Amino acid sequence: MTVQLKPGDSAEFQALSGGKDATPVTVAFGDGIGPEIMKASLNILIAAGAKISIEPIEIGEKAYLAGNTAGIEPSAWDSLRRTKVFYKAPITTPQGGGFKSLNVTVRKSLGLFANVRPCTAYAPFVATKHPGMDVVVVRENEEDLYAGIEHRQTDDVYQCLKLISRPGCEKIARYAFEYAKAQDRKKVTCFTKDNIMKLTDGLFHKVFDEVAAEYPEIENEHWIVDIGAAKLADTPEAFDVVVMPNLYGDVLSDVAAQIAGSVGLAPSANIGEHCAMFEAIHGSAPRRAGQDMANPSGLLLAGVMMMNHIGQSDVAEKVHNAWLKAIEDGLHTYDIFDAETSKQKLGTAAFAEAVIDRLGQKPAQLQPVTYNAEAKPFEVPRPTSRPAAKKELVGIDVFVDSTKSAEALAADMQHAESPLVELAMITNRGVKVWPGGLPETFCTNHWRCRFMAKPNKQMNKATIVELLSNLTKVGVDFIKTEQLFTFDGEIGYSLGQGQ
Repeated sequence: MTVQLKPGDSAEFQALSGGKDATPVTVAFGDGIGPEIMKASLNILIAAGAKISIEPIEIGEKAYLAGNTAGIEPSAWDSLRRTKVFYKAPITTPQGGGFKSLNVTVRKSLGLFANVRPCTAYAPFVATKHPGMDVVVVRENEEDLYAGIEHRQTDDVYQCLKLISRPGCEKIARYAFEYAKAQDRKKVTCFTKDNIMKLTDGLFHKVFDEVAAEYPEIENEHWIVDIGAAKLADTPEAFDVVVMPNLYGDVLSDVAAQIAGSVGLAPSANIGEHCAMFEAIHGSAPRRAGQDMANPSGLLLAGVMMMNHIGQSDVAEKVHNAWLKAIEDGLHTYDIFDAETSKQKLGTAAFAEAVIDRLGQKPAQLQPVTYNAEAKPFEVPRPTSRPAAKKELVGIDVFVDSTKSAEALAADMQHAESPLVELAMITNRGVKVWPGGLPETFCTNHWRCRFMAKPNKQMNKATIVELLSNLTKVGVDFIKTEQLFTFDGEIGYSLGQGQ
C-alpha cells in the first residue's frame, strides 16, 4: 500500500515518520515533474523500510515568485541546518529577473563542495553504445564560474569571474582519491584546461598532482578537458573516477550519464563537512509535469545514496536491487523504452509499484549490489594550512571603456604615469594591441591597460590612488582595476596574448 503524498499535507507526512529512531530528512518536492518523482521515490524507500522522518520545505518557483530571489524561504534554512540531510526534487528557476540558481545557492551556503555523479550502463536492458561503462564524476561544487560574479562593463562587453582556490582544489582532489579508495576503484583522472587558463586551471592540476602523490596505490592521470571529453564520449571504459572543476563537471557528467543510457537514470550526491544533499542530475521538465510519465530513477538512486549516507545500507541495497530487477524485467518508463528490449511501458506511479513488488529480489543478469552495513564513511577532507607567501605589489591593470584607437588610448594613459609606474601594455579581450599590435585584431570598447613599477621602484597603495586620480584628470573612463602581485617572487598574473 503506497502513501499518496501531497506537499504541505502534514497528516500524510506524519504517516511517513519512522518513530523516535528515524533520521530526520528535509524533503523538497520541487517543480515540474518534481512532485511526481519524489512521491514515487519516497513510496519505494518507505516500503523498503526506510527509517526517516520527513520535514517538508517549500523551495523553487513558488518561493521565487513570492519574492525570494534565492528560491528558498528563510525558514527552510533552519530545517536544513537541523537535519543536515536534504532530499531534493528538481526545481524551476524563472527566467530573467535576477533570480539566482537555488542549487548553486544551497551547495555553496552549506559547503557542499563535492558533487558525486555515478554514470553506469545497464546493457542490454537500457540502450547504450558502451555496455561496460562505469564512471563516477566527482565535480567541484562551490567555485569556478559558478561563483556567479558577473558584470556588464561596457556597451559591448560582459564579464564573469572564474574563481579557483587552493583549499577548494585540495578538498575535491582529496575527496576523489578517498572515494576511489573506499569504493575499491583503481584510477583517478583530472580534467582541466590549464594549457590556456594557466593560473586557475593550472592550480587545480598542480594541487591534483600534489594530492595524487599521497595515494601511490591509485593510478592517476591528467587530460586537457577537450580531448578528455572526446575520449570520455568515445571510450568511457578508459576512465574510472574523474575529478574536475565545476563547469566542466556539470557539463560532462550529463554527457557521461547520457552516454551510459539516459540522464534520467543518473543520481547525484552533494557532500560537505556538515550537510549532504541528494538529487537527480536532470531538471524539472515542466512540459512533462502532471502526465505521470517521468522516470523517477535518478531521484530514487539518489535516495539510495542518501540511505547509505545515513547508515541504512540494508534499505539502500534492497531498493537498488529491486530497481535493477525492474529494469532487467523490461519494465521501463517512456524515456528508456525500446520496443526490442522493453516489455512494458509504465508511468511514474506504476514504475514505482513495479519496484516495490520486487523488494527482496535481485537481478539475474545485471550485477546485484551489495552494501556493507558495517562500513564507515570516510572523513570529509579539510584543506591543510599553509604559511602565507610574501606578497609584493608590482603593477596594476586598469580596465577602460573607450572607443579610441589603441594608440590614442595609450597616449591618454601615459599622461597618468608617475615616477613609480609606467604603461607597459594594452590588450583588448586579452590580445596585446599596444605596443606593436596587429591591424587585423578586432577590438571592442573594453581595454586592459597594464601599468608596471619602473625598474628598482616599489609601488604601494598610494601609487594606485595617484594613478587613478591622474586618469580622472585626463578624462579616462576606467571601470575596474586588478592589482598585480608576486607571491614569493612568482608572478600572480597572466601575460597578454601575444606579449
